[in-house]
Order: sequence, then C-alpha cells, then structure tokens
Amino acid sequence: MARKAGLTFPLLSDRNAEAIRHYDLLLAKAGEDGRDIGSFAEFLVDTSGKVRWRKISELGPGGVTDAIKSLE
Repeated sequence: MARKAGLTFPLLSDRNAEAIRHYDLLLAKAGEDGRDIGSFAEFLVDTSGKVRWRKISELGPGGVTDAIKSLE
C-alpha cells in the first residue's frame, strides 16, 4: 500500500494498539462499532531512534514531508 502511494519511508501498522498505547494516542471507543482507535499522528524518527518531529492531529494525517525537507 505504501509503494502504491509512492511513499519511500516505512509505515507502522499497529494491529494490537501497542504503539498507540505507548505514545498515548488511544481514542477509547471512538472507532466504528465502539472499537478503540488511535488518533492521527506522524513521527519523524532519526536513525538512532530519537523522535525529531511529531504532529498529532484530530483532523487527519499530513505534514511529515515538509518536516523532512526542513531538516535537510
């Protein structure tokens, strides 16, 4: 799916909501049929694992490309 969208960076699929809980992004019972879901969040992580930029939004994803360009 990422390749189809032309993305050249890895994406996280968090089926068990482990990362969602770790980063405190859980929206309890906010999903379809009252399921727990994660809020929209983007993280730019460097090669050492340090979070260099983050954006948490209730409106949806967007903005990580601009952040990458600003760090170049």
